[in-house]
Amino acid sequence: MNALSKLPMENSGPALKPAVSAARPLTFSGKVGLFMPSAAPAHDLAVLFVSPWGLEELCVHKFWRVLADALSANGVASLRFDYSGTGDALDIADGAVSGLALWENDIVEAAAQLRTLSGCKTVAVVSQGLGSMLALRVLERLDDVAGLACLAPVTSGRAYLRELQIWSRMVDEGLGIPEKDRIRDQVSIAGLRMPEDIAADIRKVVVSGTATRYAFVACRPDRPGDRELAEALRRDGADVLEINYAGYDAFISNPLISVMPESIGERLVSWVSGLRGPQPASEDRVSSMTNLPSELRGPDFRELPVTFGNSGRLYGVLCQPLGERKGATIIILGTAYDRHAGWGRSGVEMARRLAGEGIASLRFDAANVGDSPPVPGGPEQILYSPSQLDDVAAALDFLENVELLPAVICGRCSGSYLGFRSVVAEERLKGAVIANPYAFQWDPALDVDVVIHSAPRQLHEYRTRMLKLETFRRLVKGEVDVVGAATNMVRAVARRLKRYLLPVLNRFSGSGSLHSQIVGEFQALQDRDAAIGLIYSEDDVGLVHLAEHFGEGGRGLSRYANVRMTILPDADHNLTPVAAREAYLRAVRDMAVLKN
Repeated sequence: MNALSKLPMENSGPALKPAVSAARPLTFSGKVGLFMPSAAPAHDLAVLFVSPWGLEELCVHKFWRVLADALSANGVASLRFDYSGTGDALDIADGAVSGLALWENDIVEAAAQLRTLSGCKTVAVVSQGLGSMLALRVLERLDDVAGLACLAPVTSGRAYLRELQIWSRMVDEGLGIPEKDRIRDQVSIAGLRMPEDIAADIRKVVVSGTATRYAFVACRPDRPGDRELAEALRRDGADVLEINYAGYDAFISNPLISVMPESIGERLVSWVSGLRGPQPASEDRVSSMTNLPSELRGPDFRELPVTFGNSGRLYGVLCQPLGERKGATIIILGTAYDRHAGWGRSGVEMARRLAGEGIASLRFDAANVGDSPPVPGGPEQILYSPSQLDDVAAALDFLENVELLPAVICGRCSGSYLGFRSVVAEERLKGAVIANPYAFQWDPALDVDVVIHSAPRQLHEYRTRMLKLETFRRLVKGEVDVVGAATNMVRAVARRLKRYLLPVLNRFSGSGSLHSQIVGEFQALQDRDAAIGLIYSEDDVGLVHLAEHFGEGGRGLSRYANVRMTILPDADHNLTPVAAREAYLRAVRDMAVLKN
């Protein structure tokens, strides 16, 4: 994934470069935000980011951070935040404002916070997807808005929900989630559920134009409503910059392989910078974050958004029980490029439920993931990179400083790989729960980008899919990449042979082989009494790599008394179904209690 900040701007605009300042967390009315101050002489303009919802928000989250960094470097402060009941915000309380009005009020309140923190009276709004619909509906309540940017705007609520339903089914099918575990009783995607009253209100909404001086509309070629909105804004008197949203599909399809739309970011920062007025921000109001953030409090937990590491380079949330603390503190690792809230908000759910049982936790974004900026000079592709061990070490330093050790660590997929490498490297970690690890030691001969784009399924999964009527219909229609599927099937057969041959061949491998290193690390962890919980979905490709070192089904792990292995039926790689999440949570809780 290319770093947006490395690209030059158009000749007529400012350079898109990272900010010098660090984002500052804040809380307000049960919500969490990140304020990015201006790192250059500030003018009377600040930007409010208004997010989409669901899987689209998960993909856009890092893009907002990159844009905030670039705007800061160009003298524009900004604020990004989570709606009530999403991300790190508190769940929606009984008796709260109902329906879409709740999220609309969140936007109005966030704009007021931005003005207070930045000292700016004038605001520009940058929105995407459902966020554009919300921004259009509340713009008149925000006062003194210099301009509105709508990226891939939702203009028809009914059409949006219908498209979201189709998208949700595609995600479930792609993950291989059994029909019985798919959410069908409410609007949902990727394990995220939209409150029913909000969905009911969205279904009724159709938006057109609104009064604004300047507008920026990024239109998708196959969505006539995007251009109709641009025309409506012109009729309402706006000066509209309308551009093609190049790369939209590659951007919002999957956070793991999402490609940020660099050209859109460049044009947007240039457009926002052109909105700045001649008046500077009020200097007596810019320093008003001295006592922020305050804690968020739930029924049995308290949470504090924190920054830590050198110059506060990493961002996360510390969650602690309201009552007596028990057990070890859990470090909850993210997966791939998912933000720390987790796939399907699983990181938030895990942290708060653990706190209900007296267990503290820290969930955070590694460098160049979500809200944590990259390390200058660090690798562009950080997945499976040794550099991430520094991030875990910084998390342990933080926990040590606040007297929350001992600690154990947990993660899934690439997060489980980092968890295993961390427990090997860090004696301050007393154990690890790792779910669906692709490998235990990354083979430097493998290209990470190639693997994450083409990691094939197990052989019997192809066999099952070939027998499905729907697969046959797609084959007839030419919707299946026959060559690619055949290639992956050949690879699956090769892996199956390799699975049986490697345990035999490994007996003759030298002391410097990858196999001997992994076996040695498991032995060292046993000698250190560091507990390891291994969790695999029953069809996960990681089982192939496990078998290469410990035999079919990991039977060779029986020699390690510190290792406990669990196979989850009907679970996808992301542990999306409720039963899979519960099993993962139980394993983490048991580990925390064991290593008190």
